[in-house]
Amino acid sequence: MKNIILQYKKKYDAGEPISVVTCYDYTFATLFNRTEVDCLLVGDSLGMVIQGNQSTLPVTLDEIIYHTKAVCKGAPDKTIVADLPFLSYQTSIEEGIRSAGRVLKETNASCVKLEGDSDFIIELTKRMTESGIPVFAHLGLTPQSVHTLGGHRVQGKTEAARSKMIRKSREIAEAGAFALLLEMVPESLGKEITESIRIPTIGIGAGKYTSGQVLVMQDLLGLNEDFHPKFLKKFGNLSGAVKDAVNLYHREVSKREYPSETHVFPDT
Repeated sequence: MKNIILQYKKKYDAGEPISVVTCYDYTFATLFNRTEVDCLLVGDSLGMVIQGNQSTLPVTLDEIIYHTKAVCKGAPDKTIVADLPFLSYQTSIEEGIRSAGRVLKETNASCVKLEGDSDFIIELTKRMTESGIPVFAHLGLTPQSVHTLGGHRVQGKTEAARSKMIRKSREIAEAGAFALLLEMVPESLGKEITESIRIPTIGIGAGKYTSGQVLVMQDLLGLNEDFHPKFLKKFGNLSGAVKDAVNLYHREVSKREYPSETHVFPDT
């Protein structure tokens, strides 16, 4: 397991963009481990892209631990970030530290990610850092607060919201977070926040001036045919390849072309 803080700091200090992709299982983790991508995020987005829920809220801590274990086994050469899911850290400082501790102890992940900018979250970030738990912060569109935010909308568009996010970004950095994810904010705000704090910013729908980018693996691979947000570029078309392969399998089974002689065991 690589030291994620040192890795991020090295690339950040050198001005090199950081690439992050989500991952949720062993098989894809083994593939990503053989790529140049810098970091894997086991996101609570699994609630939507793996479980089929309408939000990330149903994901449990045990589920995050389960998926993070699999990813860590498949990608031992990558830094792994694990999301803390809804209500695994918001109820108390002690519960948050306990949940984060479980993730690090049971999965071999490098750090935990938590959402929000409240005074409680800032204090929790400080306490976690003091306890030896690296914290990856998350501002802008925070999916665990989707109901209070009124849906999946761009954040920080008003002057008041913009000023608050800049101020909270500084407070979170000062509390000890080693990196900050910015989701769905205007590009100019992503740039201003990146320039106003001395930790890396990782953007998703936050423009090109952040310190790096993150995408959900199903989105960048083109596995979700019905998802087309403005920020997304599909770097592959695996949905077509998967359907073609399954249809070819079906046709060969239907025609008794598979299994052929090369796929069966002889008597001797």
